[in-house]
Amino acid sequence: MQITRYTDYSLRVLIYLAINKQQLTTISDIATSYQISKNHLMKIVQQLNQQSYVLATRGKNGGIKLNRDAKEINVGALVREIEDKSKLIECFGAENKCVITPSCQLKNIFAEAQENFFKTLDAYTLQDLIGEQEEAALTNLLAINLL
Repeated sequence: MQITRYTDYSLRVLIYLAINKQQLTTISDIATSYQISKNHLMKIVQQLNQQSYVLATRGKNGGIKLNRDAKEINVGALVREIEDKSKLIECFGAENKCVITPSCQLKNIFAEAQENFFKTLDAYTLQDLIGEQEEAALTNLLAINLL
């Protein structure tokens, strides 16, 4: 199972915000820290704001921060929401033109594998991604990239 870059960046944004606790952070700071496109992150942050994962404040002193505690953000739920349109194989989609679909079991096997992938992710929260001991190391790594 492979997640999209969009989901990867969404998780990175949330990790960054979790490390910064409840301080307002700018998209520019996150983009610089991870060395990724600010424009791309703007779309991601907009979606995370719409889904209530982050709280965005506009204006001169604005920024973004987590909208809830890192322990309350389930990784499986987040990935499901973002990867909703991701189809592993053609027969998962509405545009399926595969002629063997009626008698093929591939769809069922991949559906089971995908569900097990999500069940594993369901066991983790955003807090688990940063850990207790790793938090200081991650903070230092992200700070170095801001320089």
